[in-house]
Amino acid sequence: MSQHAVEANFDGLVGPTHNYAGLSWGNVASKANVHAVSNPREAALQGLAKMKRLADRGYAQGILPPHERPHLPTLRRLGYAGTDTDILAKVAREAPALLTAVSSASAMWTANAATVSPSADTSDGRVHFTPANLSAKFHRAIEHEVTGRSLRAIFADERYFAHHPALPSVAHFGDEGAANHTRLCAGYGAPGVELFVYGRVAFNEDAPAPTRFPARQTLEASQAIARLHGLADAHRVFAQQNPAAIDAGVFHNDVIAVGNGNTLFYHELAFLDEARTLADIRARLTGTELHAIRVDAAEVPIEDAVASYLFNSQLLEAPGGMLLAVPGECREVASVSRYLDRLVASGGPIQAVEVFDVKQSMKNGGGPACLRLRVVLTDEERQAVNPGAWLTDALYAKLTAWVERHYRDRLSQDDLADPKLLDEVRTALDELTGLLGLGSIYDFQR
Repeated sequence: MSQHAVEANFDGLVGPTHNYAGLSWGNVASKANVHAVSNPREAALQGLAKMKRLADRGYAQGILPPHERPHLPTLRRLGYAGTDTDILAKVAREAPALLTAVSSASAMWTANAATVSPSADTSDGRVHFTPANLSAKFHRAIEHEVTGRSLRAIFADERYFAHHPALPSVAHFGDEGAANHTRLCAGYGAPGVELFVYGRVAFNEDAPAPTRFPARQTLEASQAIARLHGLADAHRVFAQQNPAAIDAGVFHNDVIAVGNGNTLFYHELAFLDEARTLADIRARLTGTELHAIRVDAAEVPIEDAVASYLFNSQLLEAPGGMLLAVPGECREVASVSRYLDRLVASGGPIQAVEVFDVKQSMKNGGGPACLRLRVVLTDEERQAVNPGAWLTDALYAKLTAWVERHYRDRLSQDDLADPKLLDEVRTALDELTGLLGLGSIYDFQR
Protein backbone atom coordinates (compact mmCIF):
# COMPACT_ATOMS: atom_id res chain seq x y z
CA MET A 1 0.00 0.00 0.00
CA SER A 2 1.39 3.36 -1.02
CA GLN A 3 1.86 6.15 1.55
CA HIS A 4 2.56 9.81 0.92
CA ALA A 5 6.30 10.35 0.92
CA VAL A 6 8.88 12.88 -0.23
CA GLU A 7 12.41 12.59 -1.46
CA ALA A 8 14.56 14.66 0.88
CA ASN A 9 18.06 15.77 -0.10
CA PHE A 10 20.65 15.79 2.67
CA ASP A 11 23.56 17.84 1.39
CA GLY A 12 27.03 17.73 2.80
CA LEU A 13 28.20 20.99 4.31
CA VAL A 14 31.64 21.65 2.85
CA GLY A 15 34.32 21.42 5.52
CA PRO A 16 36.84 24.08 6.61
CA THR A 17 39.79 22.15 5.10
CA HIS A 18 38.38 21.95 1.56
CA ASN A 19 41.54 21.62 -0.52
CA TYR A 20 42.83 20.34 -3.86
CA ALA A 21 45.19 17.45 -3.18
CA GLY A 22 44.35 15.34 -6.23
CA LEU A 23 43.79 12.28 -4.07
CA SER A 24 41.19 10.52 -6.18
CA TRP A 25 42.82 8.34 -8.85
CA GLY A 26 40.36 7.91 -11.70
CA ASN A 27 38.67 11.26 -11.04
CA VAL A 28 39.80 13.46 -13.91
CA ALA A 29 38.76 16.79 -12.33
CA SER A 30 40.44 15.94 -9.05
CA LYS A 31 43.73 15.26 -10.81
CA ALA A 32 43.47 18.29 -13.09
CA ASN A 33 43.46 20.78 -10.20
CA VAL A 34 45.99 19.14 -7.89
CA HIS A 35 47.70 21.58 -5.52
CA ALA A 36 45.70 24.58 -6.69
CA VAL A 37 44.79 27.03 -3.92
CA SER A 38 41.23 26.45 -2.71
CA ASN A 39 38.67 28.72 -1.10
CA PRO A 40 36.87 26.80 1.67
CA ARG A 41 34.62 29.74 2.52
CA GLU A 42 33.41 30.13 -1.06
CA ALA A 43 32.95 26.36 -1.37
CA ALA A 44 30.76 26.17 1.73
CA LEU A 45 28.72 29.22 0.72
CA GLN A 46 28.18 27.78 -2.79
CA GLY A 47 26.90 24.55 -1.26
CA LEU A 48 24.61 26.40 1.14
CA ALA A 49 23.28 28.56 -1.70
CA LYS A 50 22.38 25.43 -3.66
CA MET A 51 20.58 23.98 -0.64
CA LYS A 52 18.70 27.23 0.03
CA ARG A 53 17.61 27.61 -3.59
CA LEU A 54 16.10 24.13 -3.61
CA ALA A 55 14.54 24.57 -0.17
CA ASP A 56 12.92 27.78 -1.41
CA ARG A 57 11.45 25.75 -4.28
CA GLY A 58 9.72 23.53 -1.72
CA TYR A 59 12.10 20.57 -1.68
CA ALA A 60 12.80 18.90 1.66
CA GLN A 61 16.39 19.89 2.36
CA GLY A 62 18.55 18.54 5.14
CA ILE A 63 22.20 18.91 6.11
CA LEU A 64 24.96 16.44 6.92
CA PRO A 65 27.92 17.91 8.83
CA PRO A 66 31.55 17.95 7.69
CA HIS A 67 34.21 15.83 9.39
CA GLU A 68 37.09 16.81 11.63
CA ARG A 69 40.17 17.38 9.49
CA PRO A 70 43.11 16.99 9.75
CA HIS A 71 42.11 13.75 11.43
CA LEU A 72 44.58 13.38 14.28
CA PRO A 73 43.12 10.07 15.58
CA THR A 74 44.11 8.41 12.30
CA LEU A 75 47.65 9.76 12.57
CA ARG A 76 47.90 8.44 16.14
CA ARG A 77 46.72 5.02 14.94
CA LEU A 78 49.58 5.12 12.44
CA GLY A 79 52.21 5.59 15.14
CA TYR A 80 52.53 9.35 15.53
CA ALA A 81 52.66 10.51 19.14
CA GLY A 82 52.97 13.71 21.16
CA THR A 83 50.87 16.83 21.18
CA ASP A 84 48.65 17.64 18.22
CA THR A 85 51.11 20.38 17.22
CA ASP A 86 54.04 17.95 17.41
CA ILE A 87 52.24 15.41 15.25
CA LEU A 88 51.28 17.94 12.58
CA ALA A 89 54.85 19.21 12.36
CA LYS A 90 56.31 15.72 12.18
CA VAL A 91 53.86 14.42 9.55
CA ALA A 92 54.31 17.55 7.43
CA ARG A 93 58.06 16.95 7.50
CA GLU A 94 58.13 13.16 7.11
CA ALA A 95 54.99 12.29 5.16
CA PRO A 96 53.31 15.33 3.56
CA ALA A 97 51.18 13.07 1.33
CA LEU A 98 49.75 11.46 4.46
CA LEU A 99 48.91 14.85 5.91
CA THR A 100 46.98 15.85 2.79
CA ALA A 101 45.11 12.54 2.91
CA VAL A 102 43.92 13.01 6.51
CA SER A 103 43.00 16.63 5.70
CA SER A 104 40.65 15.86 2.82
CA ALA A 105 37.19 17.41 3.06
CA SER A 106 35.77 14.73 0.75
CA ALA A 107 32.98 13.83 3.21
CA MET A 108 31.22 16.89 1.71
CA TRP A 109 30.13 14.57 -1.12
CA THR A 110 27.36 12.82 0.73
CA ALA A 111 26.28 10.80 -2.29
CA ASN A 112 29.11 8.60 -0.99
CA ALA A 113 28.00 8.77 2.62
CA ALA A 114 25.72 5.75 2.61
CA THR A 115 23.21 3.65 0.73
CA VAL A 116 19.62 4.32 1.78
CA SER A 117 16.60 2.09 1.17
CA PRO A 118 13.13 3.57 1.78
CA SER A 119 10.63 1.80 4.01
CA ALA A 120 8.37 0.92 1.05
CA ASP A 121 11.08 -1.45 -0.24
CA THR A 122 12.45 -3.07 2.93
CA SER A 123 11.24 -6.25 4.64
CA ASP A 124 10.74 -4.63 8.07
CA GLY A 125 9.14 -1.41 6.80
CA ARG A 126 11.91 0.85 8.11
CA VAL A 127 14.34 3.16 6.31
CA HIS A 128 17.73 1.41 6.19
CA PHE A 129 21.15 3.10 6.17
CA THR A 130 24.56 1.51 5.50
CA PRO A 131 27.54 3.90 5.56
CA ALA A 132 29.89 3.33 2.64
CA ASN A 133 33.29 1.85 3.53
CA LEU A 134 34.95 3.75 0.66
CA SER A 135 37.77 1.24 0.88
CA ALA A 136 39.25 2.13 -2.53
CA LYS A 137 40.74 5.37 -1.21
CA PHE A 138 42.55 5.78 2.11
CA HIS A 139 41.47 9.39 2.54
CA ARG A 140 37.83 8.33 2.28
CA ALA A 141 38.06 4.98 4.07
CA ILE A 142 38.44 6.88 7.37
CA GLU A 143 34.99 8.52 7.02
CA HIS A 144 32.45 5.83 7.79
CA GLU A 145 32.60 5.84 11.61
CA VAL A 146 31.75 9.54 11.93
CA THR A 147 29.30 9.29 9.03
CA GLY A 148 27.50 6.53 10.92
CA ARG A 149 27.35 8.67 14.07
CA SER A 150 25.94 11.60 12.06
CA LEU A 151 23.26 9.43 10.47
CA ARG A 152 22.31 7.93 13.84
CA ALA A 153 22.06 11.42 15.36
CA ILE A 154 19.79 12.66 12.56
CA PHE A 155 17.73 9.50 12.05
CA ALA A 156 17.62 8.33 15.66
CA ASP A 157 14.15 6.83 16.12
CA GLU A 158 14.54 3.04 15.89
CA ARG A 159 10.84 2.63 15.16
CA TYR A 160 11.45 4.15 11.74
CA PHE A 161 15.19 3.89 11.01
CA ALA A 162 17.63 0.97 10.91
CA HIS A 163 21.40 1.52 10.85
CA HIS A 164 24.02 -0.99 9.75
CA PRO A 165 27.79 -0.79 10.13
CA ALA A 166 29.88 -0.33 7.00
CA LEU A 167 30.81 -3.46 5.07
CA PRO A 168 34.26 -4.97 5.72
CA SER A 169 36.88 -2.51 4.48
CA VAL A 170 38.50 -4.73 1.88
CA ALA A 171 38.61 -4.49 -1.89
CA HIS A 172 36.25 -7.44 -2.36
CA PHE A 173 33.48 -5.46 -0.69
CA GLY A 174 34.34 -2.00 -1.94
CA ASP A 175 31.27 0.16 -1.42
CA GLU A 176 30.89 3.76 -2.56
CA GLY A 177 27.35 4.36 -1.35
CA ALA A 178 24.50 6.04 -3.18
CA ALA A 179 26.77 7.26 -5.97
CA ASN A 180 26.26 3.77 -7.41
CA HIS A 181 22.62 3.39 -6.36
CA THR A 182 19.41 4.96 -7.59
CA ARG A 183 15.74 4.24 -7.03
CA LEU A 184 12.97 4.22 -9.63
CA CYS A 185 9.30 4.19 -8.67
CA ALA A 186 5.75 5.20 -9.55
CA GLY A 187 5.63 7.35 -6.40
CA TYR A 188 8.04 7.87 -3.52
CA GLY A 189 5.75 6.11 -1.05
CA ALA A 190 5.11 3.17 -3.41
CA PRO A 191 7.35 0.10 -3.70
CA GLY A 192 10.23 0.85 -6.05
CA VAL A 193 13.18 -0.67 -7.86
CA GLU A 194 16.63 -0.07 -6.43
CA LEU A 195 19.30 -0.12 -9.10
CA PHE A 196 22.76 -1.10 -7.84
CA VAL A 197 25.55 -0.42 -10.32
CA TYR A 198 28.89 -2.15 -9.80
CA GLY A 199 32.23 -1.86 -11.54
CA ARG A 200 33.60 -5.36 -11.13
CA VAL A 201 32.92 -8.84 -9.78
CA ALA A 202 35.46 -9.36 -7.00
CA PHE A 203 35.37 -13.14 -6.82
CA ASN A 204 35.56 -13.71 -10.57
CA GLU A 205 38.85 -12.64 -12.10
CA ASP A 206 37.58 -13.51 -15.58
CA ALA A 207 34.62 -11.11 -15.43
CA PRO A 208 34.83 -7.84 -17.39
CA ALA A 209 36.62 -5.04 -15.52
CA PRO A 210 38.34 -1.73 -16.29
CA THR A 211 42.07 -1.78 -17.01
CA ARG A 212 43.15 1.86 -16.58
CA PHE A 213 41.27 3.07 -13.51
CA PRO A 214 39.95 1.09 -10.52
CA ALA A 215 36.36 -0.09 -10.20
CA ARG A 216 35.36 1.14 -6.76
CA GLN A 217 32.06 -0.75 -6.34
CA THR A 218 31.82 -4.53 -6.42
CA LEU A 219 28.86 -6.75 -7.17
CA GLU A 220 29.46 -8.49 -3.86
CA ALA A 221 29.15 -5.23 -1.92
CA SER A 222 25.93 -4.32 -3.71
CA GLN A 223 24.45 -7.75 -2.98
CA ALA A 224 25.43 -7.51 0.69
CA ILE A 225 23.70 -4.16 1.11
CA ALA A 226 20.56 -5.46 -0.58
CA ARG A 227 20.55 -8.36 1.93
CA LEU A 228 21.16 -6.07 4.91
CA HIS A 229 18.31 -3.81 3.84
CA GLY A 230 15.91 -6.71 3.35
CA LEU A 231 15.29 -6.07 -0.34
CA ALA A 232 13.38 -8.79 -2.15
CA ASP A 233 14.19 -9.61 -5.76
CA ALA A 234 11.20 -7.53 -6.85
CA HIS A 235 12.90 -4.41 -5.47
CA ARG A 236 16.48 -4.78 -6.71
CA VAL A 237 18.45 -4.83 -9.92
CA PHE A 238 22.20 -5.35 -10.21
CA ALA A 239 23.83 -3.92 -13.33
CA GLN A 240 27.47 -3.62 -14.31
CA GLN A 241 28.90 -0.28 -15.27
CA ASN A 242 30.64 -0.21 -18.63
CA PRO A 243 34.38 -0.75 -17.96
CA ALA A 244 35.17 1.56 -20.88
CA ALA A 245 33.33 4.35 -19.09
CA ILE A 246 35.32 3.82 -15.89
CA ASP A 247 38.54 3.97 -17.90
CA ALA A 248 37.31 7.26 -19.38
CA GLY A 249 37.02 8.81 -15.91
CA VAL A 250 33.52 7.68 -14.87
CA PHE A 251 34.53 6.62 -11.38
CA HIS A 252 30.93 6.35 -10.10
CA ASN A 253 27.67 5.54 -11.82
CA ASP A 254 26.33 9.01 -10.93
CA VAL A 255 28.89 10.50 -13.33
CA ILE A 256 27.17 8.71 -16.24
CA ALA A 257 23.52 8.17 -15.18
CA VAL A 258 20.89 9.68 -12.89
CA GLY A 259 17.35 8.52 -12.15
CA ASN A 260 14.31 9.70 -10.25
CA GLY A 261 10.68 8.61 -10.21
CA ASN A 262 10.07 6.74 -13.45
CA THR A 263 12.83 8.54 -15.38
CA LEU A 264 16.34 7.21 -16.05
CA PHE A 265 18.69 9.66 -17.76
CA TYR A 266 21.87 7.96 -18.94
CA HIS A 267 24.70 7.95 -21.44
CA GLU A 268 25.02 5.35 -24.16
CA LEU A 269 28.17 3.98 -22.46
CA ALA A 270 26.70 3.83 -18.94
CA PHE A 271 25.99 0.09 -18.69
CA LEU A 272 27.86 -2.96 -19.89
CA ASP A 273 24.57 -4.59 -20.95
CA GLU A 274 22.16 -1.72 -21.58
CA ALA A 275 19.30 -3.85 -22.94
CA ARG A 276 19.33 -6.26 -20.02
CA THR A 277 19.55 -3.45 -17.46
CA LEU A 278 16.49 -1.72 -18.89
CA ALA A 279 14.60 -5.01 -19.21
CA ASP A 280 15.33 -5.93 -15.59
CA ILE A 281 14.10 -2.55 -14.37
CA ARG A 282 10.93 -2.71 -16.48
CA ALA A 283 10.18 -6.23 -15.25
CA ARG A 284 10.16 -5.00 -11.63
CA LEU A 285 8.78 -1.47 -11.95
CA THR A 286 5.09 -1.42 -11.04
CA GLY A 287 2.42 1.23 -11.44
CA THR A 288 4.22 3.18 -14.15
CA GLU A 289 6.25 2.91 -17.32
CA LEU A 290 9.97 3.56 -17.36
CA HIS A 291 11.06 6.68 -19.24
CA ALA A 292 14.58 5.88 -20.40
CA ILE A 293 16.37 8.93 -21.83
CA ARG A 294 19.49 7.77 -23.65
CA VAL A 295 22.20 10.25 -24.61
CA ASP A 296 24.18 9.02 -27.60
CA ALA A 297 27.94 9.38 -27.70
CA ALA A 298 27.56 11.03 -31.11
CA GLU A 299 25.63 13.86 -29.40
CA VAL A 300 27.68 14.08 -26.21
CA PRO A 301 31.07 12.35 -26.31
CA ILE A 302 31.92 10.66 -23.05
CA GLU A 303 34.82 13.06 -22.52
CA ASP A 304 32.37 15.97 -22.62
CA ALA A 305 30.00 14.19 -20.24
CA VAL A 306 32.85 13.76 -17.76
CA ALA A 307 34.17 17.31 -18.19
CA SER A 308 30.74 18.90 -17.70
CA TYR A 309 29.31 16.42 -15.16
CA LEU A 310 26.08 16.41 -17.14
CA PHE A 311 24.88 13.25 -15.41
CA ASN A 312 26.09 14.33 -11.98
CA SER A 313 23.18 16.74 -12.00
CA GLN A 314 20.20 16.52 -9.68
CA LEU A 315 17.07 15.15 -11.30
CA LEU A 316 14.17 16.52 -9.29
CA GLU A 317 10.43 16.01 -9.44
CA ALA A 318 8.75 19.29 -10.37
CA PRO A 319 5.22 20.39 -11.32
CA GLY A 320 4.50 19.10 -14.80
CA GLY A 321 7.71 17.13 -15.20
CA MET A 322 11.31 16.85 -14.09
CA LEU A 323 13.87 19.56 -13.33
CA LEU A 324 17.54 18.95 -14.11
CA ALA A 325 19.82 20.96 -11.80
CA VAL A 326 23.15 21.17 -13.63
CA PRO A 327 26.55 22.65 -12.77
CA GLY A 328 27.59 25.79 -14.63
CA GLU A 329 30.18 23.77 -16.53
CA CYS A 330 27.35 22.19 -18.55
CA ARG A 331 26.88 25.54 -20.28
CA GLU A 332 30.62 25.85 -20.91
CA VAL A 333 30.90 22.59 -22.91
CA ALA A 334 29.36 23.19 -26.35
CA SER A 335 28.04 19.69 -27.07
CA VAL A 336 26.41 19.47 -23.64
CA SER A 337 24.84 22.92 -23.84
CA ARG A 338 23.35 22.14 -27.27
CA TYR A 339 22.06 18.81 -26.00
CA LEU A 340 20.35 20.41 -22.99
CA ASP A 341 18.52 22.85 -25.26
CA ARG A 342 17.31 19.97 -27.42
CA LEU A 343 16.33 17.97 -24.35
CA VAL A 344 14.03 20.66 -22.96
CA ALA A 345 12.54 21.37 -26.40
CA SER A 346 11.79 17.66 -27.00
CA GLY A 347 8.72 17.61 -24.77
CA GLY A 348 9.97 14.64 -22.74
CA PRO A 349 9.81 14.20 -18.96
CA ILE A 350 12.68 16.66 -18.29
CA GLN A 351 10.93 19.98 -18.70
CA ALA A 352 13.48 22.43 -17.37
CA VAL A 353 17.20 22.90 -16.77
CA GLU A 354 18.61 25.19 -14.08
CA VAL A 355 22.26 26.07 -13.58
CA PHE A 356 23.92 25.97 -10.14
CA ASP A 357 27.33 27.37 -9.29
CA VAL A 358 29.30 24.72 -7.39
CA LYS A 359 32.63 25.50 -9.04
CA GLN A 360 34.71 24.87 -5.91
CA SER A 361 33.27 21.37 -5.65
CA MET A 362 33.54 20.76 -9.39
CA LYS A 363 37.25 21.61 -9.40
CA ASN A 364 37.73 18.82 -6.86
CA GLY A 365 35.68 16.33 -8.88
CA GLY A 366 32.14 16.57 -7.51
CA GLY A 367 29.00 18.06 -9.06
CA PRO A 368 25.54 18.89 -7.63
CA ALA A 369 24.56 15.22 -7.28
CA CYS A 370 27.76 14.38 -5.38
CA LEU A 371 26.79 16.90 -2.72
CA ARG A 372 23.53 15.20 -1.72
CA LEU A 373 22.24 12.00 -0.22
CA ARG A 374 18.65 11.19 -1.14
CA VAL A 375 16.39 9.91 1.65
CA VAL A 376 12.76 9.02 0.88
CA LEU A 377 10.57 9.66 3.93
CA THR A 378 6.90 9.19 4.71
CA ASP A 379 5.17 11.94 6.68
CA GLU A 380 5.67 10.03 9.96
CA GLU A 381 9.34 9.33 9.20
CA ARG A 382 9.91 12.96 8.30
CA GLN A 383 8.51 14.02 11.67
CA ALA A 384 10.90 11.56 13.38
CA VAL A 385 14.01 13.18 11.86
CA ASN A 386 16.11 15.34 14.18
CA PRO A 387 14.55 18.78 13.53
CA GLY A 388 17.92 20.52 13.74
CA ALA A 389 19.05 18.89 10.49
CA TRP A 390 16.38 20.56 8.32
CA LEU A 391 17.41 23.71 6.46
CA THR A 392 15.17 26.65 7.33
CA ASP A 393 15.56 30.35 6.61
CA ALA A 394 16.77 30.86 10.18
CA LEU A 395 19.29 28.01 10.01
CA TYR A 396 20.54 29.19 6.63
CA ALA A 397 21.26 32.63 8.11
CA LYS A 398 23.03 31.06 11.10
CA LEU A 399 25.13 28.74 8.93
CA THR A 400 26.09 31.51 6.53
CA ALA A 401 27.29 33.60 9.47
CA TRP A 402 29.05 30.53 10.91
CA VAL A 403 30.96 29.95 7.66
CA GLU A 404 31.91 33.62 7.39
CA ARG A 405 33.17 33.51 10.98
CA HIS A 406 35.20 30.29 10.89
CA TYR A 407 36.31 29.50 7.32
CA ARG A 408 39.40 30.71 5.53
CA ASP A 409 39.13 32.22 2.07
CA ARG A 410 42.44 30.72 0.96
CA LEU A 411 43.95 27.32 1.69
CA SER A 412 47.13 25.83 0.26
CA GLN A 413 48.73 22.45 0.95
CA ASP A 414 51.27 24.13 3.26
CA ASP A 415 48.46 25.49 5.42
CA LEU A 416 47.39 21.97 6.42
CA ALA A 417 50.29 21.76 8.90
CA ASP A 418 49.21 24.94 10.68
CA PRO A 419 48.09 23.99 14.22
CA LYS A 420 45.88 27.07 14.21
CA LEU A 421 43.86 25.48 11.38
CA LEU A 422 43.12 22.43 13.54
CA ASP A 423 41.97 24.70 16.36
CA GLU A 424 39.79 26.64 13.92
CA VAL A 425 38.22 23.42 12.63
CA ARG A 426 37.45 22.05 16.09
CA THR A 427 36.03 25.34 17.31
CA ALA A 428 33.81 25.55 14.23
CA LEU A 429 32.59 21.95 14.42
CA ASP A 430 31.90 22.13 18.14
CA GLU A 431 29.70 25.13 17.48
CA LEU A 432 28.07 23.41 14.50
CA THR A 433 26.92 20.35 16.45
CA GLY A 434 25.14 22.76 18.76
CA LEU A 435 23.49 24.58 15.85
CA LEU A 436 22.28 21.28 14.35
CA GLY A 437 21.46 19.57 17.66
CA LEU A 438 23.64 16.54 16.90
CA GLY A 439 25.35 15.94 20.21
CA SER A 440 28.93 14.67 20.39
CA ILE A 441 29.70 13.01 17.07
CA TYR A 442 33.37 13.96 16.62
CA ASP A 443 36.37 12.19 18.14
CA PHE A 444 37.59 15.38 19.83
CA GLN A 445 34.20 15.72 21.56
CA ARG A 446 34.20 12.19 22.98
